[in-house]
Formats: sequence, structure tokens, C-alpha cells
Amino acid sequence: MKHRAIKRRNVVIGIGATAGAAATGGIALSAQASTGAAPAQTADAAQALAFDKDAYTELITTVTTDDGDKEVTYHFWKAITYVAKPVDEKYQSLNVSVPVKIDGKAVDASDAPILLANAVGGYMPSSVADAEGVGGGGAGAPGGGRSMAVNQLLALAAGYVVVEPGARGRTLKNADGAYYGTAPAAIVDLKAAVRYVRANKGRIPGDTDRIVSAGTSAGGALSSLLGASGDSTLYASYLAELGAADASDAIFATGAWCPITDLEHADGAYEWNWGANKLSDGTTVDATVSRELRAAFAEYQASLRLRRRDGHGLLTARNYDDYLVTQYLQPSATRYLAALSDDERVAYLADNPFITWRSRRATFTWEDFLAHVGARKKDAPAFDTFDLSSPENNEFGAGTTEARHFTAYGARHDTSGVGGSRVASDIPEKLDLMNPMHHLALRNPGRSRHWWIRLGTKDSDTSHTVSANLAASAAGLGDNVDHRYYWDEGHGANTDPADFIAWIAEVTGHREK
Repeated sequence: MKHRAIKRRNVVIGIGATAGAAATGGIALSAQASTGAAPAQTADAAQALAFDKDAYTELITTVTTDDGDKEVTYHFWKAITYVAKPVDEKYQSLNVSVPVKIDGKAVDASDAPILLANAVGGYMPSSVADAEGVGGGGAGAPGGGRSMAVNQLLALAAGYVVVEPGARGRTLKNADGAYYGTAPAAIVDLKAAVRYVRANKGRIPGDTDRIVSAGTSAGGALSSLLGASGDSTLYASYLAELGAADASDAIFATGAWCPITDLEHADGAYEWNWGANKLSDGTTVDATVSRELRAAFAEYQASLRLRRRDGHGLLTARNYDDYLVTQYLQPSATRYLAALSDDERVAYLADNPFITWRSRRATFTWEDFLAHVGARKKDAPAFDTFDLSSPENNEFGAGTTEARHFTAYGARHDTSGVGGSRVASDIPEKLDLMNPMHHLALRNPGRSRHWWIRLGTKDSDTSHTVSANLAASAAGLGDNVDHRYYWDEGHGANTDPADFIAWIAEVTGHREK
């Protein structure tokens, strides 16, 4: 799909009386951080979180779709604060974009699906406050929202409502040097954004019962977590402290690209997947560390008792290589090769003789696949590093402590001199708050029932088992799961955005008016 980013004309029509406040940050109150489902609110708090339907700017953008260019006229609400007691309005605000005309034809988006697209990358802060239109929000790290803005643009061109929330992230510090964006701040903020949208049913355009989240990398993890943890009471005190709207935070469907999640088991999963691969400089990782982490992963995987989606029994560390190859990798290569011209396919196969192409089907071994990917991206451990240098160590920082261990293995092998030999007492709860697998294991009744999960086959930012376990867990609960891998693509890839937009229409039952 060809995509030309926003071609915008500066058209400003019908700005309501309160548009100035909404366009520059909405409600301005103060706050503190927290976790989950809010109690009944006062009338004043509810009024403060009322969506002002007249406070928009009218914009025009051109979106290139598979069916050609579409000129979309839309109403844009900017930087609406979504909690009554924000810690930081720059990040705790959202933008709303609603199409009103497509190629000159009026559009009624009153009951359209709502795409809730976060722009979080690397668990960094993400703000939409400076965006000048749909898809303009950005993240503080690669793999966040700007590379995924095509989803928002295509959604708008399909007649959907687009909501883009900001969220606090791990590097934010106050004047006293205390970190206020570490776990679970980002997921609490996104839940609060969902609550704001749902509390404004009938005021905000779109079907608030058909919210579909989307995110990439850490944003994909948070999108997965939104889907898995809907209405969980674990977050109640955090949401109440922010003055979140008194509404549900459950979403209808989840879109997650290369989710960096299940962090407490990610080191073992990484070594199971990439342990045989060298680093980019040709060196190998510590063999003892790699072996011990692989053993830990085997125990964890056995404890999950997930069933293979191909119907061949339980999914274990012993058979996971076969499962990935047959369920995901060979089908991915087959789709890729089938889409090439005959000459292109011959050339690709000549360059990649490890692939056997017979009867229009690609086959190869796990070992050959690993060799094809090449260098692993991360050392061992990949996430809970012994020296506390990883972004994930920072994600679990607290108070004025920048980074902390979040696994017993990492703490036991600490080399920082400040991490201690045990994880802090609050870490187990924070891990549950940040892990979608925890909520799926509990069969959370408020979870999303529809899942779109994507990953590049050359993505060594995390293990391929992470998204596959997520898919197997949701599918095992009877949920609708569409999980695929993009052949030869790396971290943050999104090669089928038009299909995602069509999938939203399919699962929500939306029909254009």
C-alpha cells in the first residue's frame, strides 16, 4: 500500500466557544499517580470530564489507500485532558479525529468503530499535545506511534473515529527527582483514556462499545494489556487517584504489533529463541547465563499448559521450534514468495537456498531460519540486565530510584552495586499490573474477545514466543485471534494496515452508511 502522509489545508471552520481550552490542553487541575477502577464521581468531576462536541477544528487531509487517494474532511479535537486530577497534562491528554466528508460525500460516524491508537515506544513518555492533526502524536523511542500513523489515516478514510491518547513514561521526573511515569503509569493512563471515551457515550462520536486499541513495541504490549485486563479491579486505586471517569475501561478488540511484554519471563524466552545467535560484533553471550535462562523458560512454558493452535497437544519448550516453523514461519515465507513475480522468486530463492519451494509452499528448518536472521540484537540477559541498564529496568524504577531488578535471577546476579540481591516487595504486584498473560490466565471476563497480533520474522527485540504465547492463551479461551508474522521484516513492521482496517469492520460488524 502506498501512503502519502498528511496533505493538509489550513481550513478552520466552526470552532466552538470552548475550543481554545480544548485545543491547548483542556481541563487544568492537579494530581498524583496510581492503579485501576474509579468509584462514583462528584457532579463537578463528571462535568470536568464532559466532552465538548463543539470544540473542534475542521481539517482536510489526503490519504492514499488501495483504492486511490481519498480527501477526508474531519473534525479535530486537540489535547483534551482525560482525567480530573492529572499528574502531567502534556501526557495525560488525547486527540479525537472524526471524519465528516470523504471525497465530498457526507459521512455519519456516530456509530463507527473507534480506533484507540497509542504512540508509546520503549515505555517512554508519549504526548499528542503538539500534534496538528490525525497521526501527529509521537513517542520518545523507536517503535512507537509515528511509524504506525498509517493505521490512523486509513481508519479515518474508512469512516472510523480515531482517538490518540498520550501517556506518561518511564523517564519522567518531578522537581524532587522522583520518577512519576514508571510502571504502572502508562497502562493506568491508557485505561483512563478509555474510561473518558466510554463515559462520553452520546457526546463523543463513534460507538463507545466498539473501541479497538492499537500499538507497537511497548505500545503493542500496552495495547495487549488493555485488551487482557479490561475492568480488572487491580487498577482501581490508581485510577481513582487520577480522577478517572466512572466508566468501564474494557475494549472490544486489540491490535498489537511486536509486543514487548511478559517481561518477567522475557529473558528466558529470549535465550530459548536467540541463544544460538551471536551478537552483531561476532561475539557470543555468556553461555552459562544463556543456558540457565533457557532452563527457566522451559519451566515457565510448561506451567502455562497452553495448547498448540494446530491441535497437536501442549505447547512446550521442546516442541516450540517446530510449532513456530509450521504454524507461523513457513506460512509467512510462503505468502511472501507467492506474492513475488516468477523472476523475483527465482532470484530470492537463489539468494536463500535454505528454503525449499515445492508446490507453491516454502519449507525450511528452525536452525536454518536462525542462521537466516543472523545477529541477535540483545545481550544476555536481554531485559533485566545485571547492571540495571535496560529500559525495562527503568520501567520498574520507583521514587528517586531510576532502575530496579524485576526478576530474582537479575537481582541475584546484580553487578550495579545498588540493585540488591532481591527484588523489592512491590515488584510482584507491578508485574501483574503490566503483564497481559496474568489477566488471561485468570480468564478475565472483561477482556477483549478479538485479537490482531503481528511480528516481523527478523525481529530480535524479543522472543517470537512472546506473541505466540499471547495468541495461544487468548485462543485457548475461545477468543478470535488473527496472528501472523511478516517475512523478513524487523521490529515495528506493519505491512498489512489495510487488512487491519478491514478486520476492524469485520469483527465490529460495521457497515458504511
